[in-house]
Amino acid sequence: MVGRVRRKAGLAEAAARAHAEETTPRTCALCGRPLGTRVEWHHVVPRSEGGTDTEPVHPICHRAIHAAADNATLARAGTLDAIRTIPALSRFLRWIADKPADFHAPTRRVRDPLQ
Repeated sequence: MVGRVRRKAGLAEAAARAHAEETTPRTCALCGRPLGTRVEWHHVVPRSEGGTDTEPVHPICHRAIHAAADNATLARAGTLDAIRTIPALSRFLRWIADKPADFHAPTRRVRDPLQ
């Protein structure tokens, strides 16, 4: 009996996820460019710091966020608007603005996020 209940709960969760994907915004929450074929979900406040809300971002944007700031910095920022003001990310956003949706390049970690 427990298996059937879990299976039904899993089916309901999958249906809810499919509905959420239909209503997913088609632009990156960080850079504002249209999303491509690959989409990653970024926790604005890291899960390790108690965050639950996620936003759709390009894989390159997601890697740039985590290369520019550690979890404590992201938790202090608390919003994507505040994260965009990190100097390394603001430079990245100017650079990525005219790239196509599925653009990918290696991401380098920034030594000091305040530079």
